[in-house]
Order: sequence, then structure tokens, then C-alpha cells
Amino acid sequence: MVLISTHETRAFLFSTLLIAQLFWMARADVHFYDFILKETKVTKLCETKSIMTVNDSFPGPTIKVHKGDTVYVNVNNRGDYGVTLHWHGVKQPRNPWSDGPEFITQCAIMPGTNFTYEVIFSDEEGTLWWHAHSSWTRATVHGAIVISPESGKSYPFSEPDDDKVIMIAAWYMGDLKELVDEAMIEGKDLPHSDGYTINGELGDFCNCSQVTTHGWYVDYGKTYLLRIVNAVVNAELFFAIADHNLTVVGMDGGYVKPIVTTCIMISPGQTMDVLLTANQPLGRYYIATRQYSSEDAEVTGFDHSIGSAILQYRGNYSLPSPPVFPNATLPLYLDFGAALRFTNQLRSLASEDHPVDVPGDVSTKMFITVSMGEIYCPNSSCTSVSGNKLGSSLNNVSWVNPSLDVLSAYYRNLSGSYTADFPDWPPSMYNFTGDDLPDSVDMTYQGTKVKVLNYNETVEIVFQGTNVLKSSMNHPMHVHGHNFYVVGTGHGNFDSKMDPRTYNLVDPPHVNTFGVPKNGWLAIRFTANNPGVWFWHCHLDRHMSWGMDMAFIVKDGGTLETSLRPPPAYMPPCMDMGSYDISMQTSSIDHVEMQQL
Repeated sequence: MVLISTHETRAFLFSTLLIAQLFWMARADVHFYDFILKETKVTKLCETKSIMTVNDSFPGPTIKVHKGDTVYVNVNNRGDYGVTLHWHGVKQPRNPWSDGPEFITQCAIMPGTNFTYEVIFSDEEGTLWWHAHSSWTRATVHGAIVISPESGKSYPFSEPDDDKVIMIAAWYMGDLKELVDEAMIEGKDLPHSDGYTINGELGDFCNCSQVTTHGWYVDYGKTYLLRIVNAVVNAELFFAIADHNLTVVGMDGGYVKPIVTTCIMISPGQTMDVLLTANQPLGRYYIATRQYSSEDAEVTGFDHSIGSAILQYRGNYSLPSPPVFPNATLPLYLDFGAALRFTNQLRSLASEDHPVDVPGDVSTKMFITVSMGEIYCPNSSCTSVSGNKLGSSLNNVSWVNPSLDVLSAYYRNLSGSYTADFPDWPPSMYNFTGDDLPDSVDMTYQGTKVKVLNYNETVEIVFQGTNVLKSSMNHPMHVHGHNFYVVGTGHGNFDSKMDPRTYNLVDPPHVNTFGVPKNGWLAIRFTANNPGVWFWHCHLDRHMSWGMDMAFIVKDGGTLETSLRPPPAYMPPCMDMGSYDISMQTSSIDHVEMQQL
């Protein structure tokens, strides 16, 4: 870290940076949104209950911007408990203070208080989304983000006639917060959903839902850009529209080589941009989704419901009854082949206007096991068969939330919140995907461990799925503050000599969320070029709740424009800072110096 020696020099550099930032902002737009969090009564599946919403809406408001814009969202919490919001896929350059995950970059916005997020868009283009990032509140607190090309620029495909946001979410009977809190205390299985909604409605195949099924009117001959978001809490999904082809052109706020398909498989957290041409006989067609279950066939306790909406052509004609269903194109729950065939086609556009920059020389390599497991229960409160708590882990470390968020502790150099010793390798090597694993690998231990990376460090991570507790399944891994390139994936145990030869370094998908396949591995690469504290976790919230998480710290790069910004004037308070020890380090001096400018 280069220390700035004089106040005059610091002031000059800061002024120069400020002028550059103002020049950039002058080229983009600034938007303002007010989000009011409150309890709203909703009736679904024949049950009326209260849910947390934003602006009385489920799903919440859609944020619309152009590439490079900035958004200020003032969140006023009038609900019953603390909440944070995350801007999923927005990299927030140098600004983790507004990234949102509770205990990682902030503490909760408590009832009766407000907090303003500064959401800074950079190279994202397409569709992303926002959601609550505290407990399972995101089940009902979420919405889409539509990012159009910069003014004067166009899509890398023919301009669609219109676009349509499709938010797919999970619906739970009862009080979800109470159910999750109780399950976490007792160490038992977490709730499974009771239905899937499309734009807030369950559709014709669920009880008490036929009257409110979401409808979408289209004109024959027009092409529409569907912005599909999987906001479901715990399930990967198949999605199809009866008798219509889908052309996938974007994913996770970037563009991909077009894929013509009759169905997609989309993981929780992922977004896809899909072109649909209304070229079928006038009528009504079901838009349908059902869960893709990657667990063993013997596991049957998942949500078997079908979420549906109706695409209806405008015009004068006799309505067929019922609408056409995609029987031939919507895969069944356990169709591993259909899921694999789709994901294997994903490639970055890799064009002159939308190039890739895959790290070639890697400075840091990590091998991370992604496992279910058990956590020792010190008393009789745990109700599982083994007497322990269900858990999950990365490299056998099950994440524990600190009482002071990691970002504040890092910025102020307060010890006691986390340790900087997340392991690069698992504690032991074994046949990770074997059928008869020793009992010794079942237990995991808890910790709040982070990985520290230097600025611009190039990183390769191989995520290795395991069959611990005979519970192998897909794990959609999500990173905050960065995108990563999916350079390889495969079945079985990763072979460090042979499998890298199969890497795609030409046009790999550039995403923020991608699945570690059941009993397989995922290899990714990225450049750590965004200073701050960033969360990495499985986007199945049951696994995230059990500890399949970690955080990494990207150190400052030596200049103001490559360093973490100072915090805003107000952050939601956490706790008495007196319980943390101050240990001054070089990086902390730099942060303090910059904050005084």
C-alpha cells in the first residue's frame, strides 16, 4: 500500500478523482427510488397471511436504468424486523457499503429506521435483480433490474418490439420466518415451498389460484425480450412456453451466444434474457415452470407444484379451453440430461463490442469442497436423528455470522469479528463423490473465516461437489462484487492433470451465479479488481443458512481509484464496538487517511 505523504497531495489526488467521477456521472443518469418495507396481507393457496413487501407489491418494483447509471434507493423499514437489501449482480465498484448482505457488509435496517443505498452500475447490461439479504426475507422482498444499453447504443441482436419481466418466486404456507427460526434452533430440515409464482401468482394448477393467474397479451408476428429471474429461495427450475421456441441471448447482466431451445434450466439467483417470437396460431398458451431436483431419486420431499401463467394472442377468435400446455417441452423433475444439455451450451458472446478477458496466468489457485454435513450439538435442543445439527460447508468450514459485519471490522481494523485464514484446500482428500464415504467426513466445524486477495490478483477456484451424507446435488454458487468465467465443469472428482486440458478459455460464460453439478466439479476464474469485502455463497438459502458461505477481502490497489471508498455518513448500527480490539495495520492507516480527505 502506498501511503499519501502530504495533505496537499492527498487533496489534489482526491479532487482529481472527484472531478473524474463527476465527469463520468455527467455522462450517465442518476435515479431515485423510495422503498417502503411493510407487512401486507395476501391470500394465496386458500390462506390469508401477512408478508413483508416493498411498496405493498409482490414482487416489488422494477428498477430501470441504462448501463453506467447510478441509483439511490431510500429504504424505510416499517416492518416488524430488521432487513437488508442486495443488488444481485451489480458489482458496486469500490462500494461494498451498499452491497447489502447482512453481517458481511452491514447490519440490518431496523424497524422504524431508514438507510439509503447507492447502487453504482458499471459494465452490467441486460437483466439483474434486487432482493432482501437477511434470513429468508427475500422470498417476498425482491424485484427486477432492467439495464438497457447506453444511450445511442443498441442490443447485439435485432431490436425487440417489447420486453416482459418474468419473476419466478417460491410461496410458503404459514409464517416463514418463524418456521426458519425454529428449524435453525432445532437443527432440523428447513421449510420446503408450497408453490411457485410467476409475477406474483401461482396459476391454474394450484388451489384457490385459477382466478388470479397472471396473463400476458402478445401480438402475432412481434418479437419480445423476456427478462426471466429465478427469485425462488431453494430450487432450480425448468421453464417453457407451450409451442414456442426460446432464444437465450443474455445471462446475469451480460450477453451470450444465442441458444435456440424449447426450455431453459435456471438456478436461483440467475437471470436470463430470452427472445420469443409470437408466431403460433392465435390462442392461449401456458407459460410453465417446475422444479429440477438434482438430488437422488429417493428424495421426494420437494415442491412438486407447477407454477403457470398464460400467454394470450390478441385478436378476434374463439378461445380454446384450456390453454395449450408444454407437455412435450417442459422436462420432468429429475431430468438431469435436460438440465445438462442446456447449461453445456452457454457461451459468452465474445464479440468485438462485448469481449471476454479470461485470466490466463493464474496467481492463486483454490480447491473448495462443497458439502452437506453435521455440526455438533452441545445440548438436547437438536431434534435430528443423529442428535446433531444439519450443516453445510466450504472446505469443511461452516460459516457463522459475526455480530459486527466483516466490512466494518476490516475497514476499522477491529479484531474478533473474523479470521483471515479460510483454507485454500480441504482438510483431507478422499473420494469426494463416492457412495460409501467414511463417517469421519460427516462432521464440519464452524468459523467466520475469510480469504484475503491482493488487488488484481488472478484467481482460479475449483469447486468440488461431494456425496457426504449421500446428499450430493447441484449447488448454484454466487459471488458478490465480481463476475467469474466458467472455464470448466465435469462429473466425478476433479483431475488436476487431465481436466484443465478441457478448459474453455475462448468464450466461457461470464456470470455471477453458476451450479456446481451433482457429484461433479466447477472451475472458475476471475480477477480480484474490486476492493472491499465480498460474499460468496450457495444461492440455495437452506444451504446458505446452514453455512455454505465464505467472504473474501480484496485489498486496496495503491491509488485512490483502486481503493475502497470511505463509508457513507450513516450505516445501520450493529452493536457496542467496545467488545472488539483495535489492531492497526498498514491498510487501516490508508483507509483513515482517505476518510479524512
